[in-house]
Amino acid sequence: MLIIPAIDLKDGHCVRLKQGLMEESTVFSEDPGAMARHWVDQGGKRLHLVDLNGAFAGKPVNEGAIKSIVSAVGGDIPIQLGGGIRDLDTIERYLDDGISYVIIGTAAVKNPGFLHEACYAFPGQIMVGLDAKDGKVAVDGWSKLTGHDVIDLAKKFEDYGVESIVYTDIGRDGMLTGVNIEATVALAQALTIPVIASGGVTNLDDVRKLCAVAKEGIIGTITGRAIYEGTLNFAAAQALADELSA
Repeated sequence: MLIIPAIDLKDGHCVRLKQGLMEESTVFSEDPGAMARHWVDQGGKRLHLVDLNGAFAGKPVNEGAIKSIVSAVGGDIPIQLGGGIRDLDTIERYLDDGISYVIIGTAAVKNPGFLHEACYAFPGQIMVGLDAKDGKVAVDGWSKLTGHDVIDLAKKFEDYGVESIVYTDIGRDGMLTGVNIEATVALAQALTIPVIASGGVTNLDDVRKLCAVAKEGIIGTITGRAIYEGTLNFAAAQALADELSA
């Protein structure tokens, strides 16, 4: 089980949002590269980056900060990145920059043809981020709920060749209320590709609960606010996950 630190980038800084609201942001670091290195040194095995400005602008905005993170990590661990990725040129540039996996979110739902092309052009490097509330997928920085069922959509994308699904329960993200285990397991059981849980990890109990269902196809969980505010000790969480997965 991977415990994956999130580095959310806004205006070049490392921040966290509450329930996806840009105006509800807290700056945790002015130096994203140093923050990335810190998590690697604490035992991180993968990093999760989000270009928040990019997600709202529909194009890359924080590429300078992203490059500084890639440089600081130095290829030691894989880095996955989402936010504002809407065309193949952007994907290619990020992969050339040293990003391991690109996460397509809103664009996957609104433009499945683009996702299909991306999976074909960059096999094994395209992930899809599905954000859902009550089983329905949300888009545009969570501002719009669609009528799409999350499991139906994930199955369709699996057929396209996506590497894995990042599943966020947006009712819980940044709220420190625990992971929606039931919904995450239901999604993982419906797929053959891996699922990464996101949203709500608060403490070591959440890590234990996720490790208990890892065999269903859940390979990791993304954590942000909890490790920055101190309700979850990251190094202890990854050590526990390693122990329970052994």
